[in-house]
Amino acid sequence: MTVAFGLACCGPAAAAPSHPGHAVLPGPLPAGRELQRLLLYPETLVELDRVRGPAVAGLLKRAGGELVSPPLQVWRVPTAAARHLLPGLTHRRVVRSVTPDQPLDGDLWSGLFADLAEPLASSEWWIPHVGADRWKPPGPGVPLTVLDSGLDVSHEEFAGRPNTKTLNKQTFGEDESEEHGTAVSSVAAAPQNGVGIVGVYPRARLQSWDISPLGVPTIGDELQGLAAVTGKGRGVLNISFGGTTYFAVEEHAILAAFSTGSLPVVSAGNFREILSPQEYPASFAHVLTVAATDQNDAVTVFSSASPSVDIAAPGLDIPVAVPVSLQPEGYITAGGTSVSTPIVSGAVAAIWTQRPRLDRTQIFELVRTSARDLAPAGRDPDTGFGILNLPAAKTARAPGVDPQEPNEDIYLVKPNGISRIGHVPLTRPGRPQARFGARLDAADDPEDVYRVYLPARGRLTVTVKPSANVVVEVWGSLTRTVFERGSAQRRNLLAASAVAAQSTGKLVVRGGRLSRYVYLDVFPARRVPRSQYAVSLSTARP
Repeated sequence: MTVAFGLACCGPAAAAPSHPGHAVLPGPLPAGRELQRLLLYPETLVELDRVRGPAVAGLLKRAGGELVSPPLQVWRVPTAAARHLLPGLTHRRVVRSVTPDQPLDGDLWSGLFADLAEPLASSEWWIPHVGADRWKPPGPGVPLTVLDSGLDVSHEEFAGRPNTKTLNKQTFGEDESEEHGTAVSSVAAAPQNGVGIVGVYPRARLQSWDISPLGVPTIGDELQGLAAVTGKGRGVLNISFGGTTYFAVEEHAILAAFSTGSLPVVSAGNFREILSPQEYPASFAHVLTVAATDQNDAVTVFSSASPSVDIAAPGLDIPVAVPVSLQPEGYITAGGTSVSTPIVSGAVAAIWTQRPRLDRTQIFELVRTSARDLAPAGRDPDTGFGILNLPAAKTARAPGVDPQEPNEDIYLVKPNGISRIGHVPLTRPGRPQARFGARLDAADDPEDVYRVYLPARGRLTVTVKPSANVVVEVWGSLTRTVFERGSAQRRNLLAASAVAAQSTGKLVVRGGRLSRYVYLDVFPARRVPRSQYAVSLSTARP
């Protein structure tokens, strides 16, 4: 069956169905009262244009600024100086966004409800529940970076441990929250050294970035940690914290890390008893979101439910190591999605080490689709695809590569968007054709946007065959976001229609007077959770 698409010839198409998700754009520039709100915080995060921004680096540095994220050109500037500089920088069109460097809010550390009376009273009951007793972990390989409070490298689990690296100064305050980073690292990577506990990946290449060097961490501290791993090649990030406030720069930093080879593994949060409000970064695309289960393989009473949950792991009464300066025994039992997350992140790093030819999109899909499903059957908001299953993840057939991720919006694929160069166009002069397969997930990968070439007075032909219903659109070169509506949509949307499952849809767009790059957008139809699709592209000159 062939589903006919709208035909566009240099003009607007009919209105398209609604998109899921949200536009991925820089945060708004402050004005009026919004600018005054920045004065509530001593420092301000100023995101600059990727190309023109470095020209004003000296100005920001002389004003006391610090470059906290080189990949995103984000500077942390004293607020008084930012208020003085922003009008001129905005006039020069070098400012992308402005964000108060406020503390990470909400459920900052996702768990660690400790039983201090009887350290190590519980055995490591979680080991058979994820199949770790039927699986031999590999030697050091893909690095695992824990972004958290500081790691106590003097603890008996980490003193002299090979392949352990601190990426910045590790600090410990008097607050019990400072136990968190050591606890998380121990669940992931405590070695087999004859003392205490053993982590899921004992010989991991463990790295630690302390995001709370001065006490309560801020968005800028998180961005610094993400920048430390962005661009360093493949690796796994453990992020056992979150909050209920959305920050555009946080989403950009997570997606930038993913685009350069990192796979973020993030705790779902512990707000189930107050109706599971949406949390970040757990709700961002391309993060492996982890829920917590108990000894009966049931979701715990605290683990937040969300469509973003991908996988579950034990997270109650888990023995963990903590700094001896805070707890003389050196161990406690703990609960929370904070401790289920490092079980998964350690496992992901180990599986990736054992299967080094797979890329991050394949590992992401492999780990969650090989999970041990729980009732109700199929993916659910409590436990995602099910409980981590190490033996299955080691041997299951690898899924295909999902190309050019992240690509949820134009900002992520165009030059001088989230990166200086953007994604390579699928078709271009000298390459008139392209064929590829990809997949969509309404929660984790809700949109696929690609740059494609439309020759002057020529045509672009797009053929799509999906496994489940999808919507396909082509947007013009001046489109800011594929979520445009109203007059912007009427001006920029060139063609749009739907393709039914197992059908082949064909879309033809004709070029105007000048050659240009346009944007192909594919997303799942309403109430479709997942879809795979094959695309064939061809361009022809007149």
